[in-house]
Amino acid sequence: MGDLTDITSTTLDHYESLANEFWDGTKDHDVTENYTALLEVLPERDKLRILDFGCGPGRDLMYFKSLGHKPVGLDGSKTFCEMARKNSGCTVLHQNFLELELPTAAFDGIFANASLFHIPSQEIVRVLQELRMALVPDGILFTSNPRGSSEGWSGDRYGTYMEWDEYRGILEVAGFEPLRHYYRPAGLARARQPWLAVVCKVRSMDRARGAPAKQAR
Repeated sequence: MGDLTDITSTTLDHYESLANEFWDGTKDHDVTENYTALLEVLPERDKLRILDFGCGPGRDLMYFKSLGHKPVGLDGSKTFCEMARKNSGCTVLHQNFLELELPTAAFDGIFANASLFHIPSQEIVRVLQELRMALVPDGILFTSNPRGSSEGWSGDRYGTYMEWDEYRGILEVAGFEPLRHYYRPAGLARARQPWLAVVCKVRSMDRARGAPAKQAR
């Protein structure tokens, strides 16, 4: 697998070096289906507190803000954070995914679109538990990740790729109850749907157990 520090720094360096190209290539992507998947299971009110985990340059922050919600961004890339603040006007946290410092019960929902797959498999349960503790009771987590059955480098980006059965088990261990999952892009044969999207909520019986212990690294 390699050193976790090297995995993080090399992956972030990739995004730092291509920040403007990434924005140009993704700002017009249609992820309406993913927005809807999160919002349709959240309370029907404005000013929902939504954490955009791996917010990149701020496309999704801009959308949630336009609906009257109170999104907060988080990204490991300093350049992305600066771009997201400028583009959205939202609070954006510059935090390493493996060294999160999130307030407890601060968010109604978390939108993790194309971000969690960068976390090495040995750390994914711990990170999910930390996200769980940042959600209110019955809070909602949305994730969308490229699917597969491998882990390792793709160029200068590290990724962990899982299919539904494996990922469902990990979510349940971390204290989430999956509500639904689907594959993207919609309307194509499964072999042409590389993305696995999952909507889940905090299991109430797990919410009171407290934050997970920090693992030595």
